Amino acid sequence: MVGFSTWFRYFATKLEYSVALSWKTYGQGQIADNEIFNSIRRNLLQGRLTFLHCNKAEVTAPMSGMLSGTLLVRKIAAADPRRVRIGDVVVLKDPANPNNYLVRRVAAVEGHEMVSDNPDDDSFVLARDHCWVLADNKRLKPKEAYDSRTFGPVAMSCIVGRALYCLRNGVDHGPVHNSIFSRRQDSAVLEVELNVDEMTRNHKP
Repeated sequence: MVGFSTWFRYFATKLEYSVALSWKTYGQGQIADNEIFNSIRRNLLQGRLTFLHCNKAEVTAPMSGMLSGTLLVRKIAAADPRRVRIGDVVVLKDPANPNNYLVRRVAAVEGHEMVSDNPDDDSFVLARDHCWVLADNKRLKPKEAYDSRTFGPVAMSCIVGRALYCLRNGVDHGPVHNSIFSRRQDSAVLEVELNVDEMTRNHKP
């Protein structure tokens, strides 16, 4: 049974998401000044903070190792270094095709110096609001992995959520290993919204 303190933290997380989402839509000119409060209230009272994402495309070509399967993903309205940390597994839009989604781990964020193993490549510093993402499967070559080693830095705005839980089959499932900060931040969301039975019903092997 979910305790009061967990519900309180869940509500606070949902309120933060609702404010961030409403502010984002306001900044994009989708809502007017007098609609902001109603937008926050609507986002707060309706819907969930998570969605299910099937990593089926990467099962056939396992780019992310143990993260192939059905993922419970926490929505992130406006990704930035305060909300997404190094070590987090994120779902992001494919830089080459925004209609496709990738599951990758954040390896570096803005301000980090990137140094290549190839002495012919120049080092550079990640620009503001950008990150470097890598596939979990370290056995793959860069071209096979299809990550930042192939397409370069990614705008944080491409990130749509953080993977919280992975179900590979009905008996093989568990939490995703994210940064300590994110695991603490997402613990209430995971406790309230995780439904393994629902994930199993929606799982597509």
